[in-house]
Amino acid sequence: MAKKESYAVIGIGQFGASICEALVQAGQEVLAIDSSEEVVNEFAGSVMRAVIADAQDEDALRDLDIGSFDHVYISIGKNVEASIMATLIAKELGAPDVICRAENVNHARVLERVGADMVVRPEHDLAKRLVFQQLNPSVIDYVTLSKEITLAEVNINNPKFFNKTLDELDFRNRYNVNVIIIVSKNDEVNQMPQANDVIQPHDKITVVGQLKDIRKLNDIVS
Repeated sequence: MAKKESYAVIGIGQFGASICEALVQAGQEVLAIDSSEEVVNEFAGSVMRAVIADAQDEDALRDLDIGSFDHVYISIGKNVEASIMATLIAKELGAPDVICRAENVNHARVLERVGADMVVRPEHDLAKRLVFQQLNPSVIDYVTLSKEITLAEVNINNPKFFNKTLDELDFRNRYNVNVIIIVSKNDEVNQMPQANDVIQPHDKITVVGQLKDIRKLNDIVS
């Protein structure tokens, strides 16, 4: 089970509601905050606590001790000013990890400048993910770890890779990626692959590297 931490979600629209539901399902403690009494009443029974508050009211957020939460999600929708102010206040009150939803690239830039630790654009990010997976069918899933580094799970479908050791395939020098996990077609997981481990037909490998190199690898292993 995941480590139990405290979460506050400010703005319970479609995105914020989904965050709350996912956190509750993971057994986490969630404070849901919204300016709408109707929305708060709807969530009162499903989260640890749900309160009516103005995200731009510093005194209200201080009274809720926002700075003490391990993670604060600012998921306010169209009200860009409220989103920016809530982010600024949360950081000034000492919140260590503030994750914000942005409406567009300019909004994202401002959120980063006022202290957001992470900024997401759900529709934009989903579109990029869908297109990437369509263009790279052998990549089952991926996570962007930084601007430079991506972790991806890749299906090995090219017979040239079958029944060869990691040492023979030499992923690091030939493809500029590191293999960190191998999963067999029977879902047996090798979490510490060694140089003499053999890639079997249709194994899935988890690799770490630059996105451009993972794309090149996808073209080869497909």
